[in-house]
Amino acid sequence: MSAGLRHGYGAALRAILGLQAALIVQLAVVAAGLGALLATSAWAFDFVKFSGAAYLIWLGIQKWRAAPHEMDASTVALAPRGLFVQGLLVNLSNPKAIVFVAALVPQFIDPARPQWPQFLIIGLTMCAVDTLVMSGYALLVARLRRWLHDPSALRAQNRLFGGIFVVAGLLLATSSRH
Repeated sequence: MSAGLRHGYGAALRAILGLQAALIVQLAVVAAGLGALLATSAWAFDFVKFSGAAYLIWLGIQKWRAAPHEMDASTVALAPRGLFVQGLLVNLSNPKAIVFVAALVPQFIDPARPQWPQFLIIGLTMCAVDTLVMSGYALLVARLRRWLHDPSALRAQNRLFGGIFVVAGLLLATSSRH
């Protein structure tokens, strides 16, 4: 939503695609059986959890401190190229996502049939639905951009999204495994 609001849907789509790439990696991890390691190893789970929490808090602080820049056509053209990587890292550093996928996906796998095609179908379905939902949010906030030319409104938007990232990082750091 932040990328859509700040830079338009095209930039938000890069972040969304990063999130989807991470989802595919998480599905591959589960398919390879490594999701069970995160589900059973407190050390591995905590390592990923605290790494993810630190990254979210860092993103939040960067967003909070960012100077407000008026949005116009040149701002959209200069959208950060790192949005794909940012989306990828946000999703990869969330151990609960891997545990969620590890708990959910195997229920839909028929062990009597080849597993990789089943994982592929589930992965494509999950990515398509997630992309649609996230695109809806990004398109909605991208439409609000024209009303945000006031520097104080832009500063408030930076602080709102920065605060959300910091709170999400703190919640992730203090969350339990279940």
